[in-house]
Amino acid sequence: MLFDRDSGKLKCGNCGYNPRKKLGNVVFKDKVELTKDQEIDVQSKKVETLPKVKEECNKCGGMNAYYWTLQTRAADESETRFFECVKCGHRWRSND
Repeated sequence: MLFDRDSGKLKCGNCGYNPRKKLGNVVFKDKVELTKDQEIDVQSKKVETLPKVKEECNKCGGMNAYYWTLQTRAADESETRFFECVKCGHRWRSND
């Protein structure tokens, strides 16, 4: 099937058949084959932007964790501290 952009209709590439009604939104998909030098190397790398503290992980026993704080309760109460283990990624919170 071929798409005629001027008329907005599909047309058979072999016999030229053209349906009577105009099509709405048409989506075209093409599979692209890349050569080895055109391939994109995707790496999953975590960027360390959070501060680290010495806090023991209760899951793996790791001694370092990232931390951040959020105000999860009333404004006159202290913030909640959240931790993420550097070693295993386990998350927990402290409401002290």
